[in-house]
Amino acid sequence: MSATTGMPLSRFKVLDLTRVRAGPTCVRQLADWGADVIKVESPPDGKEGLGGSRDGFDFQNLHRNKRSVTLNLKDPRGLEAFYKMVSAADVVVENYRADVKHRLKIDYDSLAKINPGIILGSISGFGQDGPYADRPGFDQIAQGMGGLMSITGEADGGPMRVGIPVADLSAGMFCAQGILLALLERETSGKGQWVKTSLLEAQIQMLDFQAARYLKDKEVPKSAGNDHPTSIPTGVFKTADGHVNIAVAGQAIYERFCDAINAPELKDHPDFATGALRSQNRKAMNAAIDAITCQKPSAFWIDHLNAAGCPCGPIYSMDQMFEDAQVKHVEMAVPVSHPRMGSFQIVNQAIKMSRTPSKIRSATPEQGEHTDAILTELGYSPDAIAAMRDDGVI
Repeated sequence: MSATTGMPLSRFKVLDLTRVRAGPTCVRQLADWGADVIKVESPPDGKEGLGGSRDGFDFQNLHRNKRSVTLNLKDPRGLEAFYKMVSAADVVVENYRADVKHRLKIDYDSLAKINPGIILGSISGFGQDGPYADRPGFDQIAQGMGGLMSITGEADGGPMRVGIPVADLSAGMFCAQGILLALLERETSGKGQWVKTSLLEAQIQMLDFQAARYLKDKEVPKSAGNDHPTSIPTGVFKTADGHVNIAVAGQAIYERFCDAINAPELKDHPDFATGALRSQNRKAMNAAIDAITCQKPSAFWIDHLNAAGCPCGPIYSMDQMFEDAQVKHVEMAVPVSHPRMGSFQIVNQAIKMSRTPSKIRSATPEQGEHTDAILTELGYSPDAIAAMRDDGVI
């Protein structure tokens, strides 16, 4: 029985041409849920690739649950082997610059001639066409151009990037969602299609209500530091031994919060009585709360306010976060066994399914680890494989 038997995507084969982060994030979603993913890589050249060290935490976290084949797609024999793989595949995913796939002859039209049911997932920096189509994409560029940096950081403190590559990650997730939609649609039409997204488009969609504020009301959001832009008081507050997050949204919770911190006078204070007034006077509001919360430790406020129905939580460092009882309970750190590096932990899927869960079946493969096996599956003889290796095709 296959390790993927019964998994949601076990019947699909995916060819992975991706690198760095956005594309691998997309393919990881497919691999973790059972797809047979073949990572197509260039033959070894002794240089470190764009994804960093293969043994590094990032590469190992991104490329688990895959097989690896090396092919030189610029060589006619390498391209021929890839086309054979396409004929039996369901999905190809790439995140080259928009023009590269056409030069390599692995664009959607070329692939669809070989396999009309193929789905090509493409992630670019700014879109497959348009005035910026040929620009290289980079997460921080997309964060700035996509509006995120203008609303991140301290008020009047200048633009600030967020601490994760959110444009890369969201583009990968949206591309995976698009591929799943295309697979569902193919069950009706019998046809594949080209699924496209970009770092820029993903970043703009992730702005969500902040973008909607401008589109509907023409209000240009600004950075507000740790304060929530519309629900006040929501933000970071001092305690006797650190800081906590407190989230007070709506008048009912605000009044409940005032009672919980034993400050009923704040309910009817002329500067804080309504949401609009609290927004106008947020600095004074926060100072009044800080003066109270700094008198007791974080653990007290977390327990006390949550018991009172006022959301409050810790602000963890990474090590503290993974030691939290709830984080352990939902198993967000999961072990993987690497044949050379031994056992270590990687980040688990956030989606949990009752009957068909995701699985960490294998560690990130060595470069070209499965080349011979995959080419044999395609009908290549041992002599043909040896000749291709001698000639640098694999």
